[in-house]
Amino acid sequence: MRKKALQALLQERRALIDPTTHGLTRPTGSGRRAPGLSQQQVDVLTNRAIGTYHRLESGIYKHPPSDLLQAVAQLLSLTEQEWVALYRYARAEEPPAPLYPQSGHQVPGVWQTAVDGITHMAYVTDASWGLLACNAQFAELFPQGEAPANTMRWMLWDGREHLTDWATDWAPFVLPQLQAALAARPDDPTLQAIERDVHADPELHTLYTQGSTGYIHPDGDERPIRHAVLGDGWVTMCAAQPMAAPGARLVILVFHPGPERAHARTPMLRAR
Repeated sequence: MRKKALQALLQERRALIDPTTHGLTRPTGSGRRAPGLSQQQVDVLTNRAIGTYHRLESGIYKHPPSDLLQAVAQLLSLTEQEWVALYRYARAEEPPAPLYPQSGHQVPGVWQTAVDGITHMAYVTDASWGLLACNAQFAELFPQGEAPANTMRWMLWDGREHLTDWATDWAPFVLPQLQAALAARPDDPTLQAIERDVHADPELHTLYTQGSTGYIHPDGDERPIRHAVLGDGWVTMCAAQPMAAPGARLVILVFHPGPERAHARTPMLRAR
């Protein structure tokens, strides 16, 4: 536990919350003069026993429960980045899910400019695999020169003819990512709809229920593909996450034409 960092974060954010916006009054008379909510008011607003928040902010609450951290974070209007920091400081681990359901479904507009500046195929999707941005090189991958609205759906259904060895090299690695996303966002309607359609598809249902569940991202993978313009080849995937949008992903596809893999044995990069 990072006590000083935890205390500084919580004190700073607590000071910004006006008690009157929650129907409470500022303390009067002798005693407390600090701005914002008092520690006891945080307990009241999060429906906790008096003294609970004091233990959290002072760093003496060992391994505080996730629901307490979530209630405090939402009360103090933490950002997603601050939510991650709070969880790391308090529990020395990553939060199990985003703080807000809408997080991961938008990224700053400059990402389109950034993607346009990448020479390889590149795109950004939201937490439900909805396409947010892509470059012209990525659009050329598709037969009509138009990128799909949802890349997960394309990989599972519409793209079967273009994803070489789909049943062995694509679907078994895409479906676990859907399971992992639903574990973090069980109420996401887009993900729920995709899962329903997966279960309605006999081949996908079998792969989904009997396949591996430990695979959650494609970073570094190399897979066979049929490019609409360049023909058959392989794409090596470089995947990353926009920091302001948990669950969103930036994917760069490095294409290599021909029947042979190109990057399977490329050594890992390490700092000198």
